[in-house]
Amino acid sequence: MTEMMFRDDAYLREAEATVVAHTPEGGIVLDRTLFYPTGGGQPGDSGSIGWSGGDISIATAIKGEGDAIVLVPAEPRALPTVGSVVMQALDWDRRFAHMRVHTALHLLSVALPFGVTGGAIGAGRGRLDFDMADAPQDRDGLQQALNDHVSADLRVSEEWITQADLDANPGMVKTLSVQPPRGAGRIRLVRIGDGDNVVDLQPCGGTHVARTGEIGTLRIGKIEKKGRMNRRVYLHLDD
Repeated sequence: MTEMMFRDDAYLREAEATVVAHTPEGGIVLDRTLFYPTGGGQPGDSGSIGWSGGDISIATAIKGEGDAIVLVPAEPRALPTVGSVVMQALDWDRRFAHMRVHTALHLLSVALPFGVTGGAIGAGRGRLDFDMADAPQDRDGLQQALNDHVSADLRVSEEWITQADLDANPGMVKTLSVQPPRGAGRIRLVRIGDGDNVVDLQPCGGTHVARTGEIGTLRIGKIEKKGRMNRRVYLHLDD
């Protein structure tokens, strides 16, 4: 099992870890990692690791067997030996952009209250696919609603519930094509807002900003028809 340090603090940029395994494909498994693995529409993190006698660029991170997270080198290089202590360093600008976009997409799912059939997160833009017959008519109003949530500088926090709690509140799951992982017995919820001003609460395993004010100005991009009951809405970071 790899300890997921990004779950405890998404703002950590560097941290030591110990190599516990290599994969047959040349990947590196650490006992704990800052690198978010590809999943839930969010790309795996990139960056580097260094150790006594070497360093290597990391192109991405992926989920391995069981609860392992595998770091994928950018090119074939000599790997740190099992047992080596390494220093991890994230490509922070890219990760932080993913955090901003991911939180912004949660806000988009609030502004467009339809089932989500798919999504993708990039460093400058993201998109969600909605189970809706017609494109939203008031683009300017939709964009303003998103930026109002950003300007409100709402706190983004997390909590954990049991599978039974989620089963009792199925409306919290907005994604129609992907269900939250249930194997661990606990479900992580991401909350936007506090007290009587909670604007969103949904299961999510990704990385997010601490406050919506960190997202920056948002712009609605293309809205595409992807089927009779499916609309794809692009969302851009404008600064």
